[in-house]
Amino acid sequence: MSRVGRLPVVIPQGVTVTVSDDNLVTVKGPKGTLTKQMSKKINIAVEDGKVVVTRPNDEKEIRALHGLTRALIKNMVVGVTEEYQKTLELVGVGYRAAKQGKKLVLTVGYSHPVEIDAVEGIEFDVPAANQIVVKGIDKELVGQVAARIRSVREPEPYKGKGIKYIDEVIRRKEGKTGKK
Repeated sequence: MSRVGRLPVVIPQGVTVTVSDDNLVTVKGPKGTLTKQMSKKINIAVEDGKVVVTRPNDEKEIRALHGLTRALIKNMVVGVTEEYQKTLELVGVGYRAAKQGKKLVLTVGYSHPVEIDAVEGIEFDVPAANQIVVKGIDKELVGQVAARIRSVREPEPYKGKGIKYIDEVIRRKEGKTGKK
C-alpha cells in the first residue's frame, strides 16, 4: 500500500470537495475554485470530512497513480485555503524587475526589457527591485510560471548572474585563471 496514498486528506472548515462519477474533482475554498480530472482507474470518495483515495488492484500503473492522485487532491485543498508562492531573486548589476499593471517587466542585460504577461490565476508581486514573488492557488501553475521567468536569464556558474529561486544554491566554477 502506498504510504502517501493511504492517508486521508482532511477537508478544513470552509472548503467543499465534490467528486463526479468520472473522477472530476472540484475543490472550493475561500481563495477560489480548482477542478482537475483524475484517472478513472482510482477510486475517490468523500467520507465524513475526509477525502479517501483507494486503488482496486496492485498493478504497477495503479500503484503509481494512487499516491499521485492523493497528493494532487491535497495540493488543491491547500491551494484554496493558503495559496502557493515562489520567490525569485535577480542577481547582477542593473538587473531589476518592475510590475506594470498585470505585466512583469524584467531588465536583465538584454538590449530590450522582457515583458511577461500574468496567466489567469497568477499574481506577481515585486517587494524589491531584485525580487519577484509569484502567487496563485494552483501549485503546478505557480511552479510553471516561476520556471518560465527563471528561463529568461538562467543563473550562470562563473559570476552567478541571472534569475534564481531564493533558496537555490548556484555551484560556482573557477574560470580560466583559477588553475596555475
